[in-house]
Amino acid sequence: MNRPIAIAAGGTGGHLFPAEALAAEFSARGEAVALFTDLRSGAFASNAFSHAERFVLKGEGIAGRGVRKALRGAMQLTAGTWQARGILQRLQARAVVGFGGYPAIPPALAALSLGRARPALVLHEQNGVLGRANRFLATRADALALSFAETQRVPQGARVHVVGNPVRPALQALAGQAYPGTEGGLRLLVLGGSLGARVFSDLVPAAVAALPAELRTRLMVTQQCRAEDLDRARAAYAALGVPAELSPFFPDVARHLSVAHLVVARAGASTIAELACAARPALLVPLPNAIDDHQSANAHVLSDVGAARLLPQHGLTPEMLAAEMVGFLNFPARMEAASLAGAAIARPGAVRELADLILSLIKERQ
Repeated sequence: MNRPIAIAAGGTGGHLFPAEALAAEFSARGEAVALFTDLRSGAFASNAFSHAERFVLKGEGIAGRGVRKALRGAMQLTAGTWQARGILQRLQARAVVGFGGYPAIPPALAALSLGRARPALVLHEQNGVLGRANRFLATRADALALSFAETQRVPQGARVHVVGNPVRPALQALAGQAYPGTEGGLRLLVLGGSLGARVFSDLVPAAVAALPAELRTRLMVTQQCRAEDLDRARAAYAALGVPAELSPFFPDVARHLSVAHLVVARAGASTIAELACAARPALLVPLPNAIDDHQSANAHVLSDVGAARLLPQHGLTPEMLAAEMVGFLNFPARMEAASLAGAAIARPGAVRELADLILSLIKERQ
């Protein structure tokens, strides 16, 4: 195999899932991959990195943590940078690909410190607002790959390429599949992001209870819940007589998306890309405290073309959510139109475009 390409990603699934997609793409092309990550990533890492060397770096976030914690975070990031520098030199990595978040900073800074013979540095931004780590590094990178042309807060001087947000192979395969018929019942899929969404455990069952009886009797629910909320949500659906499959995490989300008629979800970047690939209409409730309100920016990508409805969490009641559900579930033609709108902006080939960009930059630096 060739000298490896280092992928730097960690924290939440929103950073790690596109990194997994890229690792799978490179493996299919016979390219060696190394993963630089943090301790939290173990909950989300998949078989995409099974053949990769893994390195857990020192590091903590800095923004919004108070002076003492910010100072400790800065010291950890500095230590992580020196740690990454030694590893990159030993591996003779040809490129470093950062997917945002603090785990991407040490490998990126380490790459930049290696002088004229340094590896290529490529950053990928998943969200509709450029994240703080990527803003810090953007003008020094060889390329800044964006998911959306409309991405906000991109600094002048960044070498921008719009490639889309890579999704995992099982989700790429959903592109172009027909929207499911509604004759056999209606399937509602509720996703809370890689960390779950506690508000949905109360809000969605109450909204289902507020649906007209004739609609509720046709409904089947698949919902992601935090572990501590499972019993409460399960009891609520059982009392309504609504079949429900509940779990803290769905590793096979592609299977659930393939049969869903409507999705209720947060608006993380991976969720947006996956909804577009699967062409599923959605009711999006952005995380209210997301940094720079980036989830609202993400949601607008789908809502502005009619593929989804954006519902701010503040003031959202079960009755309001039920009315939005009825507006889709009772009107198959509207659901199909929303499906087509999502499909029109999907970029299932994003991972190939990103891989091609990285390899072209490696070739330029040889």
